[in-house]
Amino acid sequence: HSLSPLNGKMVGGGVTVKDVNAHEFVKAYAAFLKKSGKVEVPKWAELVKTAPFKELAPYDQDWYYIRAASMARRIYVRPGAGVGAMKTVYGGKHRRGTCPGHHAKASGSVVRSIFQQLEKLKVLQVAENGGRTMTSTGRRDLDRIAGQVAGKASSRK
Repeated sequence: HSLSPLNGKMVGGGVTVKDVNAHEFVKAYAAFLKKSGKVEVPKWAELVKTAPFKELAPYDQDWYYIRAASMARRIYVRPGAGVGAMKTVYGGKHRRGTCPGHHAKASGSVVRSIFQQLEKLKVLQVAENGGRTMTSTGRRDLDRIAGQVAGKASSRK
């Protein structure tokens, strides 16, 4: 499929990831990844913090699937991002007591692990210039789920 130069929508009238609410899409894609059973959650996922500045591990049992869905959407919207860019995106404020807080990066091993899982599913591929881009099958899967999310949203109205 190709995008229209005018509005960024699909020429055939389909729905793309950019057309739906990001939160709803990430929830739906995370559920799809979990249901498919193809994403192997590492053993360390229940123990690890998502960043060095965090004090606790995530409370949500499905945090790995949600992060994977969020990263896949992020690469769809802005291809070419690599581990370093994703560490910055998922970083946050490091509160340093009485000193002023500064931005700190997220864990690189979590980002790398999710990239490897998504590459194994043929959703992402390594770009020529470094970083990751979507594969055609990955783009098709994400657009299909975006269509389902849009269908649910229109039926609720």
